[in-house]
Amino acid sequence: MKRVLFLLLLTCALFAALIASRPARAGSQQYEALSDSVRSALAAAVREDHDTPQPHFASISEKVDWLSTMSTRLPRRWKPEYRQRIEFLHAVRYEAQRAGLDPHLVLGLIEVESNFRRYAVSSAGARGYMQVMPFWTQLIGDADSAKLFDQRTNLRYGCTILRHYLDIERGDLFRALGRYNGSLGKPEYPNAVLRAWKRWQYAPQREPQPAPERFTERSPESAAKVL
Repeated sequence: MKRVLFLLLLTCALFAALIASRPARAGSQQYEALSDSVRSALAAAVREDHDTPQPHFASISEKVDWLSTMSTRLPRRWKPEYRQRIEFLHAVRYEAQRAGLDPHLVLGLIEVESNFRRYAVSSAGARGYMQVMPFWTQLIGDADSAKLFDQRTNLRYGCTILRHYLDIERGDLFRALGRYNGSLGKPEYPNAVLRAWKRWQYAPQREPQPAPERFTERSPESAAKVL
């Protein structure tokens, strides 16, 4: 009986280890040639700054409530300390706002891409929270792909890239998310992000930006334009 119990516990432990170490969902943005002006603009957008992230809030009470609410939703496995969670949320909100994105959309995308694992690596080689492909550091950065495991750097690249895809697609979130994931035209990934986005919605004193109900495979003309 003890032997059976031991084997059962061992099996559970091995299964848990396998789940924890499995690759992140592939976020294989595809390399596309950029004009000099676009490359320069993106390079300026990802350029490092050393200021402490100061995201915008409508009021002190909203700041306290938002950080508290979002903190309880982060997985304790990867963000066990309260201070760590608050620093992460500050950075996410700041980088999202800097890129003109809804922070709750960015949190939903991170959940889908890496489940908030800082050192996640996908089967395609994408890295970090927002699963950024290393070629971006060659294209618009300093060619140091190791920096994609840095929290602030990864969030800045990820938000900048998503903003770039939204601009290319003229605000069409369905197609922009498809480009981000390397699955343009397929609804599975955009719908996964949409479901996560809904879970991260927060209702401050002013109405939040609503997420669309569902993405379907459709033409660009009829796709949701939400940002």
